[in-house]
Amino acid sequence: MNDLTGKTAIVTGGAGGIGSATARAFAAAGAQVAVVDLDGEAAQAVADAIVADGGRALAIEADVSDEAAVTALVDRVQVELGGIDVLFNNAGIIRRTTATELDADTWDLVMAVNVRSIFLLCKYVVPVMAAAGGGSIVNTGSGWGLKGGGRALSYCASKGAVVNMTRALAIDHGPQGIRVNSINPGDVDTGMLPDEARQLGQDPAEFLAESVDRPLGRMGQPEEIAAAVVWLASDAASYVTGAALVADGGGIA
Repeated sequence: MNDLTGKTAIVTGGAGGIGSATARAFAAAGAQVAVVDLDGEAAQAVADAIVADGGRALAIEADVSDEAAVTALVDRVQVELGGIDVLFNNAGIIRRTTATELDADTWDLVMAVNVRSIFLLCKYVVPVMAAAGGGSIVNTGSGWGLKGGGRALSYCASKGAVVNMTRALAIDHGPQGIRVNSINPGDVDTGMLPDEARQLGQDPAEFLAESVDRPLGRMGQPEEIAAAVVWLASDAASYVTGAALVADGGGIA
């Protein structure tokens, strides 16, 4: 049932840990994939790996918080891949600060990447999906978008916005055959965690060791999050919309 044969998917933040794993998982499920990332060379590497495995992929370098860049990438995907059936809004950043440590420019940056990008992609992709009879959108939230977390004010606020934006989009566009859900990971073994440690002034190895304090006793792997995203994107989840799926090893269960 997790079959995406004949579908076209966009993955933003497609060169990162979860993004690249999901782009490859989409391709393995039969989709052609547009790998979108601010790092064009890294996006190309992911696309090349998909093509080497027999799939079809297009790499696009773009700042998804910029409206002109978003309209251009949406047009390019339609021209080169023929349509848009799945959108995985995964681009995101984290800045570990309290309110008093946070400056307004950093707040705006986090909101632009984590929230504005989803608004812009949906604004321009939803009409394409609606004209084709429907589609599936998955937005990357976070466990901290549901319960909050320490020294991550802007990140928590942005991910809380993602969760509720997802619900609003599901309500508005369900009648057009478009399902919208969020995936909310806990700690996942990607390059973001060591970066968080450095922001907090902690030793990365110690930080990673602390992050496995959960019922399953380990961090998640990008491929595990990707598998959940593929399910949400596929017809196997045909009656699921507006959901905030948590994949965090029991950390907030």
